Amino acid sequence: MKPTPLDELVGRTMGSPARPLSRAAIDTWQGAQLGRLIEYCRARSAFYRRRLAACPTAVRGLEDLAALPLTTGAELRAHGADMVCVSQDAVARIVSLHSSGTTGPAKRLWFTEADLERTLAFFHLGMGQMVEPGEQAAILLPGATPDSTGDLLARALERLGVASTILGLCPDPAQAARAVHTLRPAVLVGFPVQVLALARMAVHLGLEMAPVRSVLLCSDYIPGSLAHSVRELLGAEVFSHYGTVETGLGGAVDCAAHEGCHLRESDLLVEIIDPHTTRPVMDGTWGEIVCTTLTRTGMPLIRYRTGDRGRLLPGVCGCGSAIRRLDRVQGRIDQERTLARGGRLALAELDELLFALPGLLDCTAALVTANGRDRLHVRLTTVPGQAAVVRRSALDRLTRYPSLRELPVTVDLAPGTLIQPGKRTLEDHRENQRS
Repeated sequence: MKPTPLDELVGRTMGSPARPLSRAAIDTWQGAQLGRLIEYCRARSAFYRRRLAACPTAVRGLEDLAALPLTTGAELRAHGADMVCVSQDAVARIVSLHSSGTTGPAKRLWFTEADLERTLAFFHLGMGQMVEPGEQAAILLPGATPDSTGDLLARALERLGVASTILGLCPDPAQAARAVHTLRPAVLVGFPVQVLALARMAVHLGLEMAPVRSVLLCSDYIPGSLAHSVRELLGAEVFSHYGTVETGLGGAVDCAAHEGCHLRESDLLVEIIDPHTTRPVMDGTWGEIVCTTLTRTGMPLIRYRTGDRGRLLPGVCGCGSAIRRLDRVQGRIDQERTLARGGRLALAELDELLFALPGLLDCTAALVTANGRDRLHVRLTTVPGQAAVVRRSALDRLTRYPSLRELPVTVDLAPGTLIQPGKRTLEDHRENQRS
């Protein structure tokens, strides 16, 4: 198996496109680029000039990474404008992010044309392993705004000679299934839950999804049971992508070996830290994903805490590439709850259990707390005619799960088949307490 196309991107950025990449060469280049980034931010960013004042004047390499201060989402919301390193004339796009449940100002990210071009190059090479020139692509992502995720992806596919149709976020899986059936794309790109709901509704409606050959799941974490169901329903090869707006949209994508997502190491330096101690952990250990944007010019981020739970995989991928790999991300750390009577509950664990159920289109979960007691409330959206079976199966699975055995669980059904495309959350509800 030949190395991932991303080797070409990383090698070109490092100045050695023709030679096979070694881990030592990538580490050396990233260490030198980290030093250049620190000096760039000191000279141009008021925020980082203050934050880096107590750090060594020169960064020698990756061995100095852990000595640099972490950057948080709260700091990004409060001081984002002071992180910008270019004039407003050089800014091509500003993205505002309003996080669910967060009060105060939104996160704002500034990007130059050069920053966006690097994302385009990553999308172009990454998609090249999923689709051939002359084929069609269907994109179930927001794309009406210039330089949005769907728009950048469509432009990257155009460079491959692939025509794209941006369907946007489709809350109606039946409508989405009919649209894809009509388009007959070779590749389908979208949020994990949205693609699964589309595939299950297509089966219910008797719609043939061929010639869909490849599926790229992106923009949210991907439960293993969901990816398996999509693979079985569509008979397609399923690829995974990890990325956030903070990482510049493109972050990591898996190759044909499917042994983890190869990181965009030409632009991102990724580490995993213990979320409680903030100390770096060894490869293979789960923790919080932290990203440094090595080549971004508009608004670089140094050791940015993403809030996502992940781990770096040790060893070399089966494809032979030396580029580091991120294991399937397990959702957001803030989507884990400590239960009133001890133990923990994570949305990712619930999704792993439930999305394996045939007939399930979507589900929401809320942890309800009253008088020092918790109960879990789950609402299911199902394929027509399968609601009763899915509900019984869901209740059985949930009550047998170890951390839920002593937790009251209620499961009800949502009316209709509309889903809620977007990032998933575990809601918190607190009922009135007795005096």
